[in-house]
Amino acid sequence: MNSVWSNWVTSYRVLVSNDSHAWTAVRNESGDVIFEGNSEKEIPVLNMLPVPLVARYIRINPRSWFQEGSICMRLEILGCPLPDPNNYYHRRNEMTTTDNLDFKHHNYKEMRQLMKTVNKMCPNITRIYNIGKSNQGLKLYAVEISDNPGEHEVGEPEFHYIAGAHGNEVLGRELILLLMQFMCQEYLAGNPRIVHLIQDTRIHLLPSVNPDGYDKAYKAGSELGGWSLGRWTQDGIDINNNFPDLNSLLWESEDQKKSKRKVPNHHIPIPDWYLSENATVAVETRAIIAWMEKIPFVLGGNLQGGELVVAYPYDMVRSMWKTQDYTPTPDDHVFRWLAYSYASTHRLMTDARRRACHTEDFQKEDGTVNGASWHTVAGSINDFSYLHTNCFELSIYVHRGIKGIVKDVHGKGIPNAVISVEGVNHDIRTGADGDYWRLLNPGEYVVGVKAEGYTTATKTCEVGYDMGATRCDFTISKTNLARIKEIMRKFGKQPLGLSARRLRQRARRWQRR
Repeated sequence: MNSVWSNWVTSYRVLVSNDSHAWTAVRNESGDVIFEGNSEKEIPVLNMLPVPLVARYIRINPRSWFQEGSICMRLEILGCPLPDPNNYYHRRNEMTTTDNLDFKHHNYKEMRQLMKTVNKMCPNITRIYNIGKSNQGLKLYAVEISDNPGEHEVGEPEFHYIAGAHGNEVLGRELILLLMQFMCQEYLAGNPRIVHLIQDTRIHLLPSVNPDGYDKAYKAGSELGGWSLGRWTQDGIDINNNFPDLNSLLWESEDQKKSKRKVPNHHIPIPDWYLSENATVAVETRAIIAWMEKIPFVLGGNLQGGELVVAYPYDMVRSMWKTQDYTPTPDDHVFRWLAYSYASTHRLMTDARRRACHTEDFQKEDGTVNGASWHTVAGSINDFSYLHTNCFELSIYVHRGIKGIVKDVHGKGIPNAVISVEGVNHDIRTGADGDYWRLLNPGEYVVGVKAEGYTTATKTCEVGYDMGATRCDFTISKTNLARIKEIMRKFGKQPLGLSARRLRQRARRWQRR
């Protein structure tokens, strides 16, 4: 079942096995049981086995499906574990892990305890903090992994992974918890790749954005109440689509070039109505926005469940008359590269033979999709992140482009300087220390910088094919007008008007005569 596509299976067989080689169909007195599936895409269907079975593996064999759709199922198995002290059911073909990781689902209390365990194991590179509270008062915990936890280092990029915006989608939550364990253990083991990553990047992991929704789904124990159980916040808000719609503000400004209200192509301010207390905005959403405004993230990943694809912005179509239409950002070439970089390393995303659902839909772009060409969404976290901050929001972790520091002639970093790339209609800004990061594909770029009260500067910066960012620093000086104003302020005087100057000069000339 799927809430976007009309895909569902109308009947199926069930086969079981204890070694993954010999399979037996579930049978009754008449033969193989054909279970009844769905008749539409939303309502769950419960089927019972004729008799209880003991099995280690289960296989679903679809027999019929909605003819205008494709074969696709969302399945939940209700059962119970059995002890096997003698290893009677041989694990001959079972995939196991050699990592000492905690592979299980964690409720809120267990998640918090796991974070404490990781922090205790690696106190020098981890820090636990919270970005706020949920509607029900649960803290939104995050773990920072860095060689200097709690400190932004000049020139070091910041990255975040978040998950659990839909509380009942637990896979992303568990992947992030596994990631923090893995990074801690590998750092202690001296894995050079992990050590390098932690020394050169500040990483923030937020596994549960919607703990209230997770708690609701966890207590129910099943999705028989509907696929939406626990999806939204306690007050019924979908966090993923709860951010301000800055796309419309930008596009309206671009379409009405003579409009008095000019909207910048980056760091678009949040509308006043959205900031009011009466706006329909979840407290969790406000916490995420404050977090994103506080920390100068360069790249972010938002892990969700339900599909197997990397979606990149824009998520909203530009035409109000369409529900699906490829809508690229000015950095479309970068987003497509980022998306493919992740998808191509995944075992299933780009392999059409192994994709379970929607092969034709997602295989066109090798397991990636422009969000708006999939289905339009206003107020997505991906679009907001791109238009309001410097962060490129995507399920991916790589960094290629340019980075540097914008300084004045005395070597002091200049905050809020605008970095522009010729041919790309989307700028970014420097952080509090004057440092910046700009994701770009390999190539040669003309990069410009401007800041209020300073001269502008441009230079050519080349991005290579090796991983890592090319250094591209700027030193700019104050404009003559800014220097005069600074001198006048320093000595407690105001600049003279041009007409007054001329009068005084004439007076001096007459006095000399």
